[in-house]
Formats: sequence, C-alpha cells, structure tokens
Amino acid sequence: MRYSWHVALALAGLTFGAEAAMAAPLARPASFAMCAVCHTTGAGEKARLGPNLWAVGGRKAGSAPGFVYSPAMKASGMVWNRASLLKFVTDPRKTVPGNKMAFAGQKNPQQAAQIVDYLLSLK
Repeated sequence: MRYSWHVALALAGLTFGAEAAMAAPLARPASFAMCAVCHTTGAGEKARLGPNLWAVGGRKAGSAPGFVYSPAMKASGMVWNRASLLKFVTDPRKTVPGNKMAFAGQKNPQQAAQIVDYLLSLK
C-alpha cells in the first residue's frame, strides 16, 4: 500500500507529539505544596532550604550541585528511584537518619505516590 506524503507527515507528527507528551512533567499535585516551600523543581533553578529536585530520578542522593547536604545524605549511597523516593517521602528521618529535612513525611500513601510520580516526571 502506498501512502501519500500527507499521511506520512501526519503519522510522523503523531509519533513526535506522543513522545513530547510523555516527556512533559506531570502537573504538580496539591500534596507537593508543603515540599515546594523548601524545594524548587525547575531546570537550573537555585536551591532553597532544600535542593532543587529537577531530574532527581536516577540521581545519587546528596549529589545535586548548589546545595550543601548533610554528611548522612552524602554517605547514604542511595540512588533516587521510585522505591527509594517513596520510602524517603514517607519517612525521611528513618530512611536517612541525620539528614537536614525537617518535614516528618507524607503519611498518606496516595499523596506520597503522587509526589513521587511528579518528581520522577521532572526531566
């Protein structure tokens, strides 16, 4: 079957559009409001009281430039993935004892999962 250039162009547009949509960050969940007090999430934004969380997925804990981490966070050896982020967002003090984060953790499992999904979409 032969396709016209119109069909080929339309198919190419759908393919590239789908990739762009998948790469776009998720909408910031309301449950992230507490996090946003201390953390920035945009590419190149300066850290606040906490590190910038842009592209946190796959990053070694305690390694983002422009933030002075606690010795505990730098020595944790953690790499931020879904499981480690969920554990940390739920109970940061227990996950990395001695870290600087003052927040006690998001105890609602659904809201914690929304925060982690949002963080992992920041790329």
